[in-house]
Amino acid sequence: MTIPTAALHDAAEHFGTPLYVYDSAELDAALARVRFAFGTARVYYAMKANPNLSLLRRLNAAGVGFECVSSGELARAEAVGASGRQILVNGPAKSGAEYATGGRLGATFVVDREEEVGLLPPQSRALVRVNPALAVSTHDHLATGAVDSKFGVTLEQAPRVLDALRTAGHTPLGLHVHIGSAIRDADDFTAAFGRLSELREQTGPLAVLDAGGGWGLDADLGGIAREAWAAASAFGAELWVEPGRYLVARAGTLLTRVVGTKRTGRNFCLVDAGMTELLRPMLYGAVHPVTPLWDGLEMESWDIAGPACESGDLLARSVSLPQPTPGGLLAVGEAGAYGAAMSSGYLTRSRPAEVLWDGAAWTLIRRRETPQDVWAAEEGVHLSVHQSV
Repeated sequence: MTIPTAALHDAAEHFGTPLYVYDSAELDAALARVRFAFGTARVYYAMKANPNLSLLRRLNAAGVGFECVSSGELARAEAVGASGRQILVNGPAKSGAEYATGGRLGATFVVDREEEVGLLPPQSRALVRVNPALAVSTHDHLATGAVDSKFGVTLEQAPRVLDALRTAGHTPLGLHVHIGSAIRDADDFTAAFGRLSELREQTGPLAVLDAGGGWGLDADLGGIAREAWAAASAFGAELWVEPGRYLVARAGTLLTRVVGTKRTGRNFCLVDAGMTELLRPMLYGAVHPVTPLWDGLEMESWDIAGPACESGDLLARSVSLPQPTPGGLLAVGEAGAYGAAMSSGYLTRSRPAEVLWDGAAWTLIRRRETPQDVWAAEEGVHLSVHQSV
């Protein structure tokens, strides 16, 4: 992150905390790293990582497409001007509305099961998602290419699904593989691409190989890209990739203020953000870097605890901090992905504001919710439904 500490303090004072802050320079730099590594591969942003419209507009202007997994995400893609080959429709349980909207927009569908062929709009473009049945180096909840995952078709089923697409009058562009998120070992990608190569004799040449995303933030993108291109070349295909967390995680930081401290079985630094603002530590055991934005010489180990009445509401464990005092500001890093996107109104907490740093000034890109915003959909609803006898 390139945002000066003074600017972070200014943002917290002006917009309040908890607060999501984004660094436009880091967003641009992450995209540049992807393009440098993968060359001419077509880039689709996995919107679920962070769907803020201002970030989507910036990516759309840079020529990035969008991978969408809901009607809401499709609406966002359309709102920023994307259509046709700029949109992928993915997901294991698409709704009728999602097929209809994707068809209207001319999107490409990622087919996740054989029965889905009969649900596609007429003359659709499609990829077949293949599950390579691998054990990969990430949390179980993030492993989408494991043998017991709900995603994709088996290697044996894939050629049959491609044939079914042709028979139904669709255009089977090729294959799709995405083995998970926050993958730590680059060899996992090599293994996945190797499994796909087993299909070459059965499928013949293909137009597209979509290699998904899921690269760890410190991954060797160059090495992964070489393996992905080799797999695509074996099919005579162009390469598509779908980074999500990689593009936005380090661009975002969650600012939170110290409320107080307590010493019981452990040392707890109590803050005004928690699981409602950053769910990943509780959901995935994710570790986020935490930086104190105050000075001090005496360092001690603290657990960063949020305000929810949940034992799991901890942003971090065993963080070395100078003595915390009320009002002190902490920066929780790598929060640009699945921070705001997974935030919730649990406990009728208002979702934080989001602001973007352009190198000189802040722009408010999502206002802080009020309690009235949280319950707005409940007002004026007096509908009773009676069963007919």
